[in-house]
Amino acid sequence: MTIHTLKSQNLILFEVISGSKSFGLNTPTSDTDIKGVYYLPKEKFFGLDYIPQIANETNDEVYYEIGRFVELLLKNNPNILEILATPDDCILYKHPLMDNFKIEDFLSKLCKDSFAGYAVTQIKKARGLNKKIVNPLPKEKKSLLDFCYILKGYETISSATFLKENNLDQEQCGLINLPNSKGMFALFYDTEKAFGYKGIIQNESSNEVSLSSIPKGKKMLGYLFCNQDGYSKYCKEYTEYWSWIDKRNEDRYNTNQHGKNYDSKNMMHTIRLLQTAEQILSTGKLNIRVNNRSALLDIKAGNKEYDDLLQMADDLIISIEKHYETSTLQEKPDEEKVIQTLIEIREELYQ
Repeated sequence: MTIHTLKSQNLILFEVISGSKSFGLNTPTSDTDIKGVYYLPKEKFFGLDYIPQIANETNDEVYYEIGRFVELLLKNNPNILEILATPDDCILYKHPLMDNFKIEDFLSKLCKDSFAGYAVTQIKKARGLNKKIVNPLPKEKKSLLDFCYILKGYETISSATFLKENNLDQEQCGLINLPNSKGMFALFYDTEKAFGYKGIIQNESSNEVSLSSIPKGKKMLGYLFCNQDGYSKYCKEYTEYWSWIDKRNEDRYNTNQHGKNYDSKNMMHTIRLLQTAEQILSTGKLNIRVNNRSALLDIKAGNKEYDDLLQMADDLIISIEKHYETSTLQEKPDEEKVIQTLIEIREELYQ
């Protein structure tokens, strides 16, 4: 099924303009996002072809089957609650049966985790993004050799520096394990290439140092320490960083980064989510049309410092926790009541 099918067969129960336009945060360049609720033809609902969600290719038009819609409402899903709370001027169509769903039947203390919890996840992502932007990783990947160090007196020097200072080739080095000393090796050198030493590493992509058979009586050159854990952490960060570079939306990145080392649009919506959670817990109501448009658009424009936004988020989280303790909201929606309403609506639709 497609959105065209829903419309041509009159299966849509609720259709709204969502996102920035419903929040009152739209600008001349804002897209128009559409969300909605539908019901399935009787044969599909009672058969095996249940379809919980339908969207267009760009995902800016998304419709939920009424049962799935209710399931997410019971969980206080932010996106779904905001659809139900859409201001009248953004409602494109509403079937009379949808009046049976009242926002107050769904608002509960669950919103602390659904709204604020999701926002905290976004803040963690923002911290990770900030780290990526502030600390870019060179495209040329380091090798394990860069994480090997030679003991020199009471200090350590990089293996590269040691080899260069002594005019040595890593391929002619030989290592043997030191018992009870993780990452520590005795280092030998084969000047004449006569003993078949395997080098410190086999090649640039090696994940472990190489061990060699050392003839008895050979003089040890020194001690080598391999920071295997450091190398593993670096490899993970390298993969994550360049995967992010490859997959990121360059237009959005350049538009929303503003040289401030954070995604300004994402941070604006993160703060808005936290403010919404605070509103629900303190008033017991949900009004998605913001009353601080200028302040939020100021964040989107990149006019706030990253650390200031993190402090703002921390302050909101503290406030949310306080309001949660005193909130008179229900602990969770009355599932039995809501499901009975859903059954009555379905009976009417399939009568």
